[in-house]
Order: sequence, then C-alpha cells, then structure tokens
Amino acid sequence: MRQAHIQRNTKETRIDLTLNLDGTGEASVSTGIGFFDHMLINFARHGLFDLTLSVEGDLEIDTHHTIEDTGIVLGKAIKEAVGEKKGIVRYGSMILPMDEALVLCALDLCGRPYLVYDLTLTREFVGDLETEMIREFFHAVAYGAEMNLHVKQISGINNHHIIEGTFKAFAKALDSAVQTDPRIHGVLSTKGSL
Repeated sequence: MRQAHIQRNTKETRIDLTLNLDGTGEASVSTGIGFFDHMLINFARHGLFDLTLSVEGDLEIDTHHTIEDTGIVLGKAIKEAVGEKKGIVRYGSMILPMDEALVLCALDLCGRPYLVYDLTLTREFVGDLETEMIREFFHAVAYGAEMNLHVKQISGINNHHIIEGTFKAFAKALDSAVQTDPRIHGVLSTKGSL
C-alpha cells in the first residue's frame, strides 16, 4: 500500500496525519474546525483515500495556522505516499457538479509546485471556516506535494457548494493521477524523472 505517516510539531500546531492512497475512503479527522473537518472527510471519501488526522492548533488566535499547516502536511504525505511515481498516470482532472456549482480541478504530479486558484467566494465564513483560507490550504497542499494544481469555479453562487465541490473535485483528480497503468514503464516523462 502507498501510504505515509507524518507528524509536524511547531509552536503553533501539532499535527499527526496518516494517508493511504489505496484505501476505501475511511476517515477520522479532528482539526477543531468543524467545516474543515467535513471537507477533509469528503476528500478522503470521494478520493477513496484512508485518512487519519489529528490537529491541535492555536485556534484562540485564528484558523490560519491550523489550516495552512494541515495543507503542508497533507501535501507532504501525498508526495511521500506516491513515492518514485513509477507507473502512475501522473495527471488527473475532474469537472464536478454540486447543485448549482460546477468546479474544475486539474493537477500534475510533476515535482514542480504551482497553484492557479479561481474561486469566487462571497462570504467571510462558511460555518466556522474562513473562506479566504481555502486558497491558503490548496497553496500549501500544492507546494507540499510538489504538484501543479488548478482549481476553477465554472458556476455557482452558494459558497458551501463551491467549497465542497472543490474538495471533491480535488479528491477525484488526485485519485485519477495516482492510478497506475501497466503500459507506463518508469515515470511518465521524456526527461526520465519527475
């Protein structure tokens, strides 16, 4: 199984995360931010990843450190679990509908981190999650995993639907990218490495 276990302790957060890319969608998540937990559980379920995550963050200050640091650790876990990338498809994409919202996610596990983020969120909070932190989370994931990541809102007016659609689209795109193809020998690159 392709999995990773990462612990990260700073003065701002204490994080313990286990990720199995070849799971069944089981998740146990506790970050102290209810809506964020809901999004990460959706990520695991719809990507068919097993995810165990415990975060103790300085929520008395705000949610920034908790969410950004979780993104860093999740990104690093994805990178570690994928390993040498031999035989993987490498690219993944999904256009995912959620009621009136339609979100595109495309990614490349290329070893070159980059985020293109195009969501229009009109509320400051959804539940107890600051909506400006969605970009920070995906930026941290992209750089931790060293992936090229694009998220784009095609339609949508309900912020809950847009955010949840984004997490689900990311899960489905990542699941596609980490699949193996027996026709691929080594890594899928003309350079011979990723």
